[in-house]
Amino acid sequence: MEEYALIMRHEDGTRIASPEQMEIWMKMTMDWIGGIAAQNKFVSGTGLLFDDAKVIRHGMVTNGPFGEIKETIGGLIVVKAESVEEAVEFAKGCPVLGGDGNSMEVRRIAKRDETH
Repeated sequence: MEEYALIMRHEDGTRIASPEQMEIWMKMTMDWIGGIAAQNKFVSGTGLLFDDAKVIRHGMVTNGPFGEIKETIGGLIVVKAESVEEAVEFAKGCPVLGGDGNSMEVRRIAKRDETH
């Protein structure tokens, strides 16, 4: 069994949800994660904040990323799956996909002995 990162991408980082909308979204997300955990396939997860964020490039550190950029990463979870197809099925249930233009990226996590 492999581990996969399910990365939540938001197309428009300038949209701010109301506290009521955030509460509904968080409940939906916790229910989604709970369904994966009930299958004993949830490994870990976290949301990402913009405060105190930095972008590092060769020889330069800047503030950011900022919501004005086209796409932001809002968080990720790590799941155990038999295949990328199973991980994709988990990702398809993510409430983030209800937002216009939002997407999920599924990436297999490298094992310690893998170099590529």
